[in-house]
Amino acid sequence: MSSEKTIETFPNPRPGRDFEIAIACPEFTSVCPMTGLPDFGEIRITYVPGDRCIELKSLKYYMIEFRNRGIFYEAATNQILDDLVAACQPRRMTVVGDFSVRGGITTIVTASYDASK
Repeated sequence: MSSEKTIETFPNPRPGRDFEIAIACPEFTSVCPMTGLPDFGEIRITYVPGDRCIELKSLKYYMIEFRNRGIFYEAATNQILDDLVAACQPRRMTVVGDFSVRGGITTIVTASYDASK
């Protein structure tokens, strides 16, 4: 998946100020690569923008690209972080994949990026 083609951005209206943006994607779906069954969850993105902010309509279409993709929770969460960081170069970003119950087990994956490190 190429983030540069699917995730659009716009100029940060206050690039000189640290402020936090929180985005929830409560209808995330992908496919279990082992069973082929659908996986459901919520992706939560929190970031402090640099010069660019994420445009939400393009983010929605980017998330839809996972719908038929066989991918483990851990890989999906980290891929989303990598693609969003590449697209908008934030100061800091955290992506949480909070996946629904499957077989009596829930999974939460947290991946973080900090430009200062």
